[in-house]
Amino acid sequence: MVLFFTSSAVNPPAIIYMGKDKVENEELIRYYWPQDIWFHVDKLSSAHVYLRMPDGMAWDAIPEALLVDCAQLVKANSIEGNKKDNLTIIYTPGDNLKKTGDMAVGQVSFHNDKKVKRVHIATRQNAIVNRLNKTKVEKEVDHEQERVDRIKKENAAKRSAAAEKKKADAELARAREAEKALGRMTLYSMSRMRRSNLRSMEGN
Repeated sequence: MVLFFTSSAVNPPAIIYMGKDKVENEELIRYYWPQDIWFHVDKLSSAHVYLRMPDGMAWDAIPEALLVDCAQLVKANSIEGNKKDNLTIIYTPGDNLKKTGDMAVGQVSFHNDKKVKRVHIATRQNAIVNRLNKTKVEKEVDHEQERVDRIKKENAAKRSAAAEKKKADAELARAREAEKALGRMTLYSMSRMRRSNLRSMEGN
């Protein structure tokens, strides 16, 4: 089962989700989306929390209020971390997670340590945790089917964008050709006028 939360720290609201247990966490590691950002308590056991970034958001420029929502949710879902103050929460893009066959269930490392950022949480903020928990929805997710559907949707969007670009390029080419034709007609008209003027001068 996957637990979904809605953060109203940004507009439109952002989706935050996490696995209900370490087995589900293992599935989430395999099936993250390109726009998913992974959060975890540094050096302590905790839930694997993911932020699904809204369109246009960059992982290294996540609004502070949204970062705090994610970090507070991670802290609240760490048995040891929830009891401590001054925690460090680490986060990184999903594609930076590294999983090898010799790792325990739910354990990960990173392809590039430089792509891991940190946020400091001084204390648990119950107002934030309670707000997020009120939005919690538990769902059974078919990760493979979701992946297939997502790829189909992304490919359809790419095809649509390519068709729009092709149409725009064709319109631009027609406009340029019309502009060139107008230029040729103008030059032709000016040339005829000059010849006509010359004939008139010669007749005089």
